[in-house]
Amino acid sequence: MNFKTLKIYFNFTNQQRTGVVILFFIIVLLQLMYFFLDFNSDYNDSIEKQQWLSMQLEIDSLKEIENIGKPKIYLFNPNFISDYKGYKLGMSLKEIDRLLAFRKENKYVSSAKEFQNITKVSDSLLNTMSPLFKFPDWVNNKKALKTYNKEFPSKSFSKKEKFTIMDINDASQEDFMKIKGIGEALSLRIIKQKEILKAFVSMEQMNDVWGLSPEVITELKSHFKVLNSPKINKIKINDVSLKELALFSYFRYTLAKQIITYRSMNGNIKNIEDLSKIKGFPVEKANIIALYLEF
Repeated sequence: MNFKTLKIYFNFTNQQRTGVVILFFIIVLLQLMYFFLDFNSDYNDSIEKQQWLSMQLEIDSLKEIENIGKPKIYLFNPNFISDYKGYKLGMSLKEIDRLLAFRKENKYVSSAKEFQNITKVSDSLLNTMSPLFKFPDWVNNKKALKTYNKEFPSKSFSKKEKFTIMDINDASQEDFMKIKGIGEALSLRIIKQKEILKAFVSMEQMNDVWGLSPEVITELKSHFKVLNSPKINKIKINDVSLKELALFSYFRYTLAKQIITYRSMNGNIKNIEDLSKIKGFPVEKANIIALYLEF
């Protein structure tokens, strides 16, 4: 081998030699970074979250198995029983039709016995249904009931009337229909929202009822208040399952999943401030939401 020939290829200027040395050090530095730095932290963190969530879902499944056979019971006004609810409770179509025909005459049953007289349900079925009945306060005063039937002969929008401020959680559909601008549909929508939440804790929740104009909400606030602290089965935020938490109307599934993940990775949620840190949490409604939760 002729080394003199090869030497030609290794003749560099001072600048070229400097460049080669710098390039060599850059290559060595990149190799060291590759071996000693962890580029998979985000990936590992994601895997950890998935593992926590998977474990939580297993716990939720076990809780659901324990709760099988424990249906939730809600009280209702039998004057507004639907075809489906009546059928589900065991009423025949004829019995339901008798009640509907009675209601079309703008009459209202005021006791379980009167309900049986109108519908002709059996004693055994009445004994099953009557514990679920919840009549408004005015049924305890027959004079008030007669006055009501005279003052409200139709289901159409009623004019504004003077009456004392009452607790919104005790109000019936008829009470809401006394407000100018609230008819049968809107009053039922308010009742439905109350049933979903179990009770209203603030009049500000009227803003969450779809279809109520600002003027109507102002009228509602002038006639109704939350006078007594309602009895609510509060959601145990540190024990509830993902499925149950997603049913809470202020959370829905996406936020409920975020809360379960946060709880799994950070331990028990201590207060509403902890929840406020979670992405997507409705901070503007935090004070209201806190009243439905148990930490």
